[in-house]
Amino acid sequence: MPYVGRFAPTPSGPLHFGSLVTAVASWLDARHHGGQWLLRVDDLDPPRQQPGAVDEILHQLDVFGLHWDGPALYQSRRSDAYRAAIDTLLDRNQAFYCTLSRRQLAALDHIHPGPGAAQPPGPDRAIRLTVPAGERSFEDRLQGRVDTDLAREGGAFVIRRRDGLFAYQLACALDDAQQGITDVVRGCDLLASTLRQMWVLECLGAPAPRYAHLPVVMAPSGGKMSKSDGAAALNTERPSASLFAALSCVGLKPPAALHGAGVQDQLAWAQHHWHPRQLPRGRRLPPPSL
Repeated sequence: MPYVGRFAPTPSGPLHFGSLVTAVASWLDARHHGGQWLLRVDDLDPPRQQPGAVDEILHQLDVFGLHWDGPALYQSRRSDAYRAAIDTLLDRNQAFYCTLSRRQLAALDHIHPGPGAAQPPGPDRAIRLTVPAGERSFEDRLQGRVDTDLAREGGAFVIRRRDGLFAYQLACALDDAQQGITDVVRGCDLLASTLRQMWVLECLGAPAPRYAHLPVVMAPSGGKMSKSDGAAALNTERPSASLFAALSCVGLKPPAALHGAGVQDQLAWAQHHWHPRQLPRGRRLPPPSL
């Protein structure tokens, strides 16, 4: 199948350096395979969104030369598709309504008991997807074999929240299927979500993409570089320095002479020298030297 990749930022703030590393790796991998690179805006959760963040993210990607193919897809406009998928899962008895609170789940060691806790339809109810017993696995392009027992790692998980908002696991999986995504390159912080999303796709009779989970970029404080920890927004006034550092993080060794070059020259060099085998393994990358 022709390669179709994607980048799916959340507009809870502008892109930071860790976001750039993921975007660059995803973009280069798509271009290396002669494929498409799609942009999807994960704007499912209005309370977490920052005003103006979408426009800023689009501007940042443009400044760094990471141009996507076709129009961007906005999850906030996909409610009908998510609702239809949930109706299908409910009709097949693969999903159920639930009123268990976080406190109640904590008393159960954060493992949902499954359909035995099902409630009739009504307001203020989450909808959860049943999970199979036993270990499930997949082969990640970077991390190797990944195994998880979904029943023991949280059990039945939310696909629609109690407040009516659609959950990330459902929306991400369904969008990947309906956009024809063949390859997902993203951070290791989402590795725990992968088998849940693969299970969503299996329940809906859709194929799963191939996955490559990059090591996450660590902040100088020692935690993962993230918006919630106040990671600085990408500097769009001097993009070359950040892009040069990002290329080093994804396993390339750009020559020093390229440090002051424009982003298009850097990306052209990176495309010529890119090979997926060069991607770093492991789960963490040290803080960048910018």
